Amino acid sequence: MEKAPFLIADGLSKIYPGKAGKPDLTVFEQVNFTIEKGEFVCIIGHSGCGKTTILNALAGLDTATGGHLLMDGREVSGPSLERGVVFQGHALMPWLTAKKNVEFAVRSRWPEKNQMQIDEHCQRYLSLVGLSGSEQKKPSELSGGMKQRVGIARAFSIEPKMLLLDEPFGALDALTRGNIQEELLKICAITEQTVFMITHDVDEALLLSDKILLMSNGPQARIAEIVINTLGKNRHRESLHKEPQFYAMRNHLVDFLVSRSRQFSQSPPKDYDPKNPPVVRPGELVLGEDSSGGLEPAPTDRANVVNLR
Repeated sequence: MEKAPFLIADGLSKIYPGKAGKPDLTVFEQVNFTIEKGEFVCIIGHSGCGKTTILNALAGLDTATGGHLLMDGREVSGPSLERGVVFQGHALMPWLTAKKNVEFAVRSRWPEKNQMQIDEHCQRYLSLVGLSGSEQKKPSELSGGMKQRVGIARAFSIEPKMLLLDEPFGALDALTRGNIQEELLKICAITEQTVFMITHDVDEALLLSDKILLMSNGPQARIAEIVINTLGKNRHRESLHKEPQFYAMRNHLVDFLVSRSRQFSQSPPKDYDPKNPPVVRPGELVLGEDSSGGLEPAPTDRANVVNLR
């Protein structure tokens, strides 16, 4: 018997009732996707398509108007320590040290642990995110990147079945963002963590994800396409652009954001089935390949799409 996916989103919709005689607003409808255990999934789409609403529903902080969310065979209903969340803002308690912020979550998860066990547990995750030596600093004494590291350590420390990330690196400078991305990759490799992440950064999605959900423009947004990331597993930020499939993958995502997302919203393909969004592997196709097998340079380079970041 085939095992069910770890997470199933089945026919999700979100509708806000109209006020003062105005029509209802359907943010998204018939959103269907699955996530396997240990899989890192990114979702990309323009503002207003409902990405954060979907993440909040996964976290149990919001409810969909229609459809079902099943995690590990059970309906998601309300917040749970089985799901860790990291928001764009660090959301730390300013009166507590970095260690105490993590400890607060650990005590909530395992109230039976003694102080020595809690200390060891907190130290493990603070060390994993590179914060050894900063345990006793309060948020006001930490840089923006260090605050986000504390938030990530806190989310991982409860050892959730699923980690939810809402553009956690969006407000950071490029160097800090890159360093934390590398740390996240290492931690996920160690813990085999299941992750659902919102991002607007195409390169970030290609670096981190196993698959990428592409959402059409709102209102009435849907999962237009599920892109399988065919880049090698052992990825590094500084050498990602040297991967043979990188530009084919990147150009496919950029093309969706620039034009296809809008076109899809206006007129979905006739064979489109929202219950089974098309699954594509653009990295297995080579842009510019001719009938003789020769390759031409990829037509879009990084300089042409820098404004999408």
